[in-house]
Amino acid sequence: MSLHQEGILHALPAHASYLSLTLKPQADTVAITQALRALQVLVDGKTLVLGVGASIVAALGHTVPGLKEFTGIEGSRVLLPATPAALWCWLRADERGELVHLSHRVLHAVAAAFDVSQEVDAFVYAGGRDLSGYEDGTENPEGDAAAAAALVSGQQAGVDGSSYVAVQQWRHRFDRLEAMPQAEQDQMMGRRKSDNEELDDAPASAHVKRTAQENFTPEAFVLRRSMPWSAQGQAGLQFVAFGASLYAFEAQLRRMSGAEDGVTDALFRFTQPLTGAYFWCPPMLNGTLDLRILGLV
Repeated sequence: MSLHQEGILHALPAHASYLSLTLKPQADTVAITQALRALQVLVDGKTLVLGVGASIVAALGHTVPGLKEFTGIEGSRVLLPATPAALWCWLRADERGELVHLSHRVLHAVAAAFDVSQEVDAFVYAGGRDLSGYEDGTENPEGDAAAAAALVSGQQAGVDGSSYVAVQQWRHRFDRLEAMPQAEQDQMMGRRKSDNEELDDAPASAHVKRTAQENFTPEAFVLRRSMPWSAQGQAGLQFVAFGASLYAFEAQLRRMSGAEDGVTDALFRFTQPLTGAYFWCPPMLNGTLDLRILGLV
């Protein structure tokens, strides 16, 4: 039986909801523990993937190696909002109605200790494209390479099989994108929208140049599980990147934001992050969420 939450490596579902939860001011360690135990019953790692924030780990008096809050990138030339949360839930389903019922069960289980700070509904578009029309996650590792990029191994029981996840909600400005000729859009991305082929003459600011995972030292591979979102007249990409640590995501974002060499990713011409947070996705043990590192056995 796998040690990881299997949804991390599974293909994207047709529909998803992302819940960010904050701790209620009056919630004590007893209430937190009771809520986490209730989630242990619900989390199967397939239809429901759970991430734990640094604030909850600290509130329980424990530590998770490498886990911290997202506070932005020092030296960034673009705005990178930091919106920490205590818990993060990725609800996955083939049908939208299934998410409604699962969300209800999750919120009922944690109601005594947590409030919802954000709920984002997402979906698969055009076989895996971003709403810009470009394919998303083209350079994602696959098979064993995906597991190596996304999952912790060789550490200790209660940590092996876990994953770190970086989450950002990006809002697209389609008016800006549509004002660019197609060739200019392709140069911005570094790929042709028509066939997804990488451009040999793409500028240094092109998104594929800024995020080429093999061009970092050490290499910075993440497993992207991003999905488009739309709500109340706005839309964009819910960016989700799983890693064996937070290094790869931070290395890529440092380069994208211009903090490394002063060159910002051309992507920022039409899209901007609204949120940013880090979480730790615990491993599984015998089909149940393994929270021993948080003192729940």
